[in-house]
Amino acid sequence: MKRMFNGPPAEMPDGVVLIDKPAGLTSHDVVDRIRRRFRIRKVGHGGSLDPQATGLLVVLLGKGTRLSDRFLNSDKEYEGVMRLGVTTDSYDLDGTVQSEAPWQGVSREQVEAVMRRFQGDLMQTPPMISAVKKGGVPLYKLARKGQEVEREARLVHLYEFTLLSFSPPDVGFRLRCTKGTYVRSLCHDVGQALGCGAVLASLRRTASGAFRVEDAIRLDEALDLVPEDFSARIIPPARILMLT
Repeated sequence: MKRMFNGPPAEMPDGVVLIDKPAGLTSHDVVDRIRRRFRIRKVGHGGSLDPQATGLLVVLLGKGTRLSDRFLNSDKEYEGVMRLGVTTDSYDLDGTVQSEAPWQGVSREQVEAVMRRFQGDLMQTPPMISAVKKGGVPLYKLARKGQEVEREARLVHLYEFTLLSFSPPDVGFRLRCTKGTYVRSLCHDVGQALGCGAVLASLRRTASGAFRVEDAIRLDEALDLVPEDFSARIIPPARILMLT
């Protein structure tokens, strides 16, 4: 049973706490739950995850929010699964299906060859269902109105994009990349190159900069801590500056 804390806002140290985000919550949901549970005035995060994605969410507390750019600009690492043979408007399984095609003829060697082609510098176009703004309006709001607008491609870099498993139509992968990389777009582009289409089926962020998900605490466990124990999980700004 989760403990309830009343009274004035908690005197929490400034810094960062590493949270293992569950599927089904937005990054803002996580921030809001921590803010309300421990009555902390200023809480933010160092780079959002899609609602269905899991893994490392860097939560910034107090003056730690001033370090947000260090995390937003840091390299990221993911493990995920793409599903061959289908495309959707959101490039993941949550979207509306736009096409389906046979995937049975795609081999492991073909997938690996296409993945190698995407390593290095890459100009990437954000999906319509994303928070990127066009004329001050998030693309996903335009998409809800049935509008599709031209999006500006952006340069990203893939340090590693390798196959972890091949159980068609599902393909497991590891990705190490620069900030701003849309993994959903990457899966879509791989599917186009293979000729059968593909979507992102699941995604887990395993690292952000120098921090790894193995050092994070599950959100439900964090919310069940007493303030003193939660404080003990907070990484102070001085240590963050040394690591980032």
